[in-house]
Formats: sequence, structure tokens, C-alpha cells
Amino acid sequence: MIIQQKYDHRIDTANSLLCVGLDTQIELLPSRFRKEKFPQFAFNRWIIEQTHSYVSAYKPNIAFYEARGSQGLLELEMTIKYIQDNHPDIVSICDAKRADIGSTNEGYVTAILDVLGFDAVTLHPYLGYEALKPFLDRSDKACIIVCRTSNLGAGEFQDLLFEGRALWQIVAEHVRDSWNENGNCMLVVGATYPEELRRIREIVGEMTLLVPGVGVQGGDLHEAVRGGLNRAKKGMILNSSRAIIYADNPAISALKLRDEINRLR
Repeated sequence: MIIQQKYDHRIDTANSLLCVGLDTQIELLPSRFRKEKFPQFAFNRWIIEQTHSYVSAYKPNIAFYEARGSQGLLELEMTIKYIQDNHPDIVSICDAKRADIGSTNEGYVTAILDVLGFDAVTLHPYLGYEALKPFLDRSDKACIIVCRTSNLGAGEFQDLLFEGRALWQIVAEHVRDSWNENGNCMLVVGATYPEELRRIREIVGEMTLLVPGVGVQGGDLHEAVRGGLNRAKKGMILNSSRAIIYADNPAISALKLRDEINRLR
């Protein structure tokens, strides 16, 4: 099953567009988890069991695990295996934003998609098709291309104009027209820029969008859902990280956000 089909099926069974970002910072973990032999994994396992009924995807940012060296990467691998073994219908996304020459990307493909076993990975488009081809050729996995990010400084390059079109628009059109031959491309589009989100939906049609920036970053959920849904009232992976995983009750926080998204759908 290709990842788009897996994600669409999970949307239907869980009635959810919610993705929980497992951005697990060791210094922010409650003391009971820091005492564990594998603290990041123990915390992630608890979050997964609290929230799995309400989500369609989990998205660890690899930086929080790489920062702990081999121990962190081991705990990331344990986390993904736990999802695969216990909740195999939930999509796993590696937020790694990889981009390099083709031969180096072949190593990233093996590490992220095969060794760690993620369903999808975020990628930068700057090096072009030739460099990303090892990822794009994996029709069994999803390639989530950075298009319009949620950070405050995103416009420094992404808003640059070429013949009247912003760089983010060119990226969206290029992925739509040239890179999505295997139907495995998605785009990263931040909730903090709702007008650009709406325009990108118009450009790419039914393509699924990974939408970070809801919650702590201040993205407007109503505007994001209104601008980002496709015709099937799907096509979005709405990510929330800190607002859920560090909440007093992650289960209630995930349920409330899922239900609010569905109300807006």
C-alpha cells in the first residue's frame, strides 16, 4: 500500500487529520521519564498510548534524537518500531528536511526509510530533481517537499519573485508538474501563512499538505482548515507538537484538537 492510500484510510478509520509531533526534548521530560533507561522512548510510548485513537500520523523531528547521539537514534528506532508493531495503520513521518547530492541521498534513503522504517520524510527542494531522485523513486514511501514554511523568517527566500511568481509558488508548481510521477509527493505548508496555504491548495489540487504551525507557533486553525482542505475534505496532515505532548493531559488535548478540526471540516 502506498503511503497516500494508507493515510487516507487512517483518516477514515480514526476520523482525524491530526498529526502529533514527537519533538521529545530530554530536558523537558517529566522526572519520572528521565529516570528510565530509555527516557525518550518511554515518554513517546506513553504519548502514543494516550493519543493514538485520535491521530492519523506521528512526526518525530530527528534533531531531538540526533542531539543525544547513538542513544537518541536508538530510542527513535524503538519509537518507530513500537508504532509499527502496535499501531501499523498510523503514518510515521521523519521530519529531517534532508537535501544533498544523489549519492549522499541514497544513504539517507536507506537510513530513514529502511533502517528506521519511516513511511515518509521531509525534504528540501533546493538541490533539484537529480539530487532527490533516490527519494522520489521510492513509490512505496512519501516525499514531503518543503514549500512554504511556518517560521517568521520564511519569506527571506521563499517570497523572492521570479517573473512575478514567488519561489514557494514555483516549488509547488514544479512538484505538481515534474516530481510527482509516482504519486508520492506531498508539500510542507505552514499554518502561519493562511493566504499562501489557500493559494497552494489551488495550485496542487488534491495533493496532501503537511501543515505545521498550529498551536504554540500561533497558526489560526480555522483559516488553515478552510484554506487547506481538498475536495474530499481531506488532503491535510495538521501537526501539533508541544501543545499536545507537554499538555497536562495529552489525550484530552489531542481529542479536543481532532474534534475542533472535524467541526471545521
